[in-house]
Amino acid sequence: MDAAALAQFLRRRRGELTPRDVGVSEGPRRRTPGLRREEVAQLAAMSVDYYTRLEQQRGPQPSEQMLASLTRALRLSRDERDYLYRMAGHGIPDDVSTAAHVAPALLRVLDRLDDSPALVISAVGETLVQNRMADALFGDRSALTGWERSDVYRWFRHPETERMLYPAHDRDRQSRALVANLRAAYGAMGARSRAGELVRELQRVSGEFSDLWDRHEVAKRFEDHKVLVHPEVGPIELDCQVLFTEDQGQALLVLTASGTEAEEKLRLLSVLGTQAFSVASTPSGAPATPLE
Repeated sequence: MDAAALAQFLRRRRGELTPRDVGVSEGPRRRTPGLRREEVAQLAAMSVDYYTRLEQQRGPQPSEQMLASLTRALRLSRDERDYLYRMAGHGIPDDVSTAAHVAPALLRVLDRLDDSPALVISAVGETLVQNRMADALFGDRSALTGWERSDVYRWFRHPETERMLYPAHDRDRQSRALVANLRAAYGAMGARSRAGELVRELQRVSGEFSDLWDRHEVAKRFEDHKVLVHPEVGPIELDCQVLFTEDQGQALLVLTASGTEAEEKLRLLSVLGTQAFSVASTPSGAPATPLE
């Protein structure tokens, strides 16, 4: 670990970011440019004391989990992330971690969205980051690990809970759409990729998935208009807009209210927060992402 280089890099990146870059209010008494240490700590979900010690070359070697949090908080590019890991005495993240690195351009857009549910997903349906309104609509996925992070996996592995977010008449269409999306990712990434691993795992655990996979339907399909059923406020009519990265590896999904009634329900959700999901502490209890 090169503590001096790590500290200098963190200070430099913090000074180059503005509150607007990360969706933080500037406040009336900001005297210096850049983010405050407490703002970076809050974005990275770590204590201010811990982050301060890193900047002052007094901290212990940060874990890979801490570095991943700092990568997102400081909106690092992939090259900057790799440098951060090396200076902290770790190797470059593996392919799985690399795939989960959120594109800074998508993060910048997400930071500016506050009144609509929005989330960034990977090519295999993993929720990489989501805003507070998405937390309220779908539940917080931060505790999910492994394949449970993929909505495609959860949809076929835990159908009894995962499909409740969709009206019964729309679930078959959603199943086909999820498989068609995964088929597109499989074609782009190859059989030995993470998409290929997910396909083989789903073929092992779900006969329904295997039957749909054998149809060879291929499409990056996202329904423009959908109805989602929230456990507290009931059905909500939403429009879905999607923004892809240039390599199509990640997508930002933004859900906006379709009509006055939906707007009122989203406002109610904003107040309710994640209360409705406080009981669902297991991965199988988390609602599915509206991937299609």
